[in-house]
Amino acid sequence: MSTVGGPVDELLGRILLTRVVEPGDEAGGRWVRELGVGEVVRRLRQRGEPLPGVSGKRWAGMLARAARAEPRGDLAAARGAGVRFVCPGSAEWPGQLDDLGDARPLGLWVRGGADLRMWALRSVAVVGARACTEYGAHMAAALSAGLAERGWVVVSGGAYGVDGAAHRGALGSGGATVAVLACGVDRPYPRGHAGLIDRIGEQGLVVGELPPGDHPTPSRFILRNRVIAALTRGTVVVEAAHRSGSLVTARAARRLGRHTMGVPGPATSGLSAGVHELLRQDAVLVTDAAEVVELVGDMGELAPERRGPVLPRDLLEPAGRQVLAALPGRGAARPEDIARAAQTTPDDAIARLYELRALGYVERHGDGWKLTRQAMISARDGPEPR
Repeated sequence: MSTVGGPVDELLGRILLTRVVEPGDEAGGRWVRELGVGEVVRRLRQRGEPLPGVSGKRWAGMLARAARAEPRGDLAAARGAGVRFVCPGSAEWPGQLDDLGDARPLGLWVRGGADLRMWALRSVAVVGARACTEYGAHMAAALSAGLAERGWVVVSGGAYGVDGAAHRGALGSGGATVAVLACGVDRPYPRGHAGLIDRIGEQGLVVGELPPGDHPTPSRFILRNRVIAALTRGTVVVEAAHRSGSLVTARAARRLGRHTMGVPGPATSGLSAGVHELLRQDAVLVTDAAEVVELVGDMGELAPERRGPVLPRDLLEPAGRQVLAALPGRGAARPEDIARAAQTTPDDAIARLYELRALGYVERHGDGWKLTRQAMISARDGPEPR
């Protein structure tokens, strides 16, 4: 950055502002949009006219943070750790982040060799409870592995629970994954995931708004979620209680016009209560990667039709199935009663009954007809006989 009074480099100016303005601060985004990075930095560096709408107390704090900021040092430290700073408008900037308006990041610190813009074009967020169940971890890992195998990038927050399972599922299948952190990308958090986040940095991308060395806070976790939502085509929530932070991501995705999806859990599970609430609103229920891709993918990327195994009764002619379905589940029925239930004539019903007897589905019982044991077994997975 130049000396006071000279021109301000856009990249260094934005890096300085990441030390002064919190992520998602819409006032800061408005200042940059209306005044430009150079003018905002000039006022901060020269202790000039306060920025519009800033109280005296806040302005004093901003001036103090700006005075301590060393953008060149931050950039050098980042480059030494294999981290780059991506600005809005640059070739690697994901344009969909602009949908955040004035809450758009000032820039993103990126660790990893892949191109963030290209990866984000075909990405899905998989988020959920930190204290997830074995079911939640299994579903997150399986769904993410399936997405990765289909060429989709899995984006999550690097946290314990569902996030970690999602990242591991993608990595385990040799796929791509992005961790969006609420701290500096050079200091993995949580510490228990240091190895996982380092692996993501090697095979995928680690992304964050905060400069090197910065620590996470509760509010930064919440604000980080808007980046996950905006970066991706859709968000899948796997296990979330009513107050889960992952619901913040889902609601942000909905506001941004992205797809919102939920994986259902047991009706009695408090950890799935938040997901079920989403599903009662306008989220889409999904159970595997194929269903996610059908929703967020390109035309023609359809999930396979869901159906059970083909049963012998499925091979019957429609008229034969209709007569078979007309027999009671227990006991025998007279031909005229069967005909009435099947909406056909008694003669036709008798003809069909003899065909069904030859196939082993029915048997004579005095003047009536009843289902055989074979027909009862076949019917268990099909429509319930009347």
